Amino acid sequence: VQLQASGGGPVQAGGSLRLSCTISERTFRRTVMGWFRQAPGKERGFVAAISLSDGTTDYADSVKGRFTISRDTAKNTVYLQMNSLMPEDTAVYYCAADGTIIRSSWSNSAAYDHWGQGTVVTVSS
Repeated sequence: VQLQASGGGPVQAGGSLRLSCTISERTFRRTVMGWFRQAPGKERGFVAAISLSDGTTDYADSVKGRFTISRDTAKNTVYLQMNSLMPEDTAVYYCAADGTIIRSSWSNSAAYDHWGQGTVVTVSS
């Protein structure tokens, strides 16, 4: 299973970016895909997650109302629309996937078996 993330880049505060993550195969009916981010000197933290089967979503409090996670099941692709970006959103963003993760573990990076390469988001003030 391979994940390919894209869409990062520089943006000014208040701007928007859309990240994409495509999974090479959807081998599990209950695949959940998530986004995490890691800022310099900080631990990797949860951003958002979505169930590919039914579209159920979850968000970190820090991004609720600004970020939207969505899926295109035909393309095995998940998107993270990021609006009203702030300098503190600057980080390397990683997508992850797992076919057996339970709902209560969606925000736990250790629960995901498959990871994509990071894409860098830099928000300038």
